[in-house]
Amino acid sequence: MESLSSFLSPSYALKICSSKLSLGLALPSSSFFSTAAVAAASPLQRSGTTSRKRSSKPTKYLTLTTSNAAETEKTLKTTNNSSTTASVPPKKVLVPVGFGTEEMEAVIIVDVLRRAGAQVTMASVEPQLEIEASSGTKLVADASISTCCHQDFDLIALPGGMPGSVRLRDCEILKKITSKQAKEKRLYGAICAAPAVTLLPWGILRKKQITCHPAFIDKLPTFWAVKSNIQVSGEVTTSRGPGTSFEFALCLVEQLFGESVAKEIGESLLMHIADDSIRKEEFNEVEWSFDHMPYVLIPIANGSEEIEIVTIVDILRRAKVNVVVASVERSMQIVASQGTKIVAEKSISDAAESVYDLIVLPGGVAGSERLQKSRILKKLLKEQEAAGRIYGAVCSSPLVLHNHGLLKEKRATAHPSVISKLTNEVVNGTKVVVDGNVITSRGLANVIDFALAIVSKFFGQARTRSVAEGLVFEYPRS
Repeated sequence: MESLSSFLSPSYALKICSSKLSLGLALPSSSFFSTAAVAAASPLQRSGTTSRKRSSKPTKYLTLTTSNAAETEKTLKTTNNSSTTASVPPKKVLVPVGFGTEEMEAVIIVDVLRRAGAQVTMASVEPQLEIEASSGTKLVADASISTCCHQDFDLIALPGGMPGSVRLRDCEILKKITSKQAKEKRLYGAICAAPAVTLLPWGILRKKQITCHPAFIDKLPTFWAVKSNIQVSGEVTTSRGPGTSFEFALCLVEQLFGESVAKEIGESLLMHIADDSIRKEEFNEVEWSFDHMPYVLIPIANGSEEIEIVTIVDILRRAKVNVVVASVERSMQIVASQGTKIVAEKSISDAAESVYDLIVLPGGVAGSERLQKSRILKKLLKEQEAAGRIYGAVCSSPLVLHNHGLLKEKRATAHPSVISKLTNEVVNGTKVVVDGNVITSRGLANVIDFALAIVSKFFGQARTRSVAEGLVFEYPRS
């Protein structure tokens, strides 16, 4: 029997076991998600310690035919509405954050669980709600941890990052909440440094098989430490790092909501593109070289996709790129597509006073529409093209470039829901497409490949592999 942890790869492709699927979908059979039904029914009913490890056996890939994103969203809304009609209480999830929390991990966990229908509270362990994450992204929590101390949660999920994991460890309120969660055998989990730095000192990992970021694995008890991307041991789930965040979040979705919801969410996140040979395609190759550290602008708006914003920013900053996040709204704070609040560093008008080596538009349908309406951003993009400088977009935002006339005679890709609207030569089924000075991607779970492709063009394969290793993300050597 296989498990979720064995069919999701660090490149976010859904794998399948050797048995054939009649529909030809890259999704698990009904034997997968073996604990999901029990977890969804009642976490309190489970007893004993079980663990699931990633299989070391080679796994076959199949390509999943892409569904229209709107239909997927409609299905999920229908499911949620049915649940509401039946008066089923929502699954409550707590995601604590603090100064130095890893933003990719926090945001991906929150985004994916909200897509599944969970009521997620991002709670600050700091005196204020706004925190600066490990790579400098400013997030605004939904609540203070002190308001959560008398609540019961179906799941508590701790992101990692340093010193974020230490800030979580030293929060007495969070320790009390999580210890109570473990004592009552309700679901909890941690990723990256948090299993070793936060949970272990609290004494709630006894006799649990756990994993964490490779840099902290030696802090775990040798007998219980495992080197797997996902480890489920009873009510606790642990994972390795930013590059395994999608796997971790989807594993939590499985335990809360069951197999069918996890499948739908995995598909909506575009986690079905499994063949590494289509990771990136490049046309009209030109060298992206500079005599200075590259300067990159990431414009954001209400409705922008938070996964794409924080992932691009996080990875580029790990590679030591100078990144500016600018709001096209009147406010510096925007509310992203799944409700995450992100604070920009500049307004687009202030940002327009500088010249950028690269401008990248994150996706999100509502956010893309807001970006397209920005006259200042349009002017910046037009100047970028005229000067022969680099620009790109992910998810639904390649349509913005197209509508501004910036994809003429360029090959590009985009989210399946908008790719048919691009009249230029589209490249379907590829995660990242580079054509000269233009780079595009399908977005969501493919955005890690997109950001690493930028790093590769800027600095070459060696630095890209180094960044990927820090993420715990599998990256090809050639």
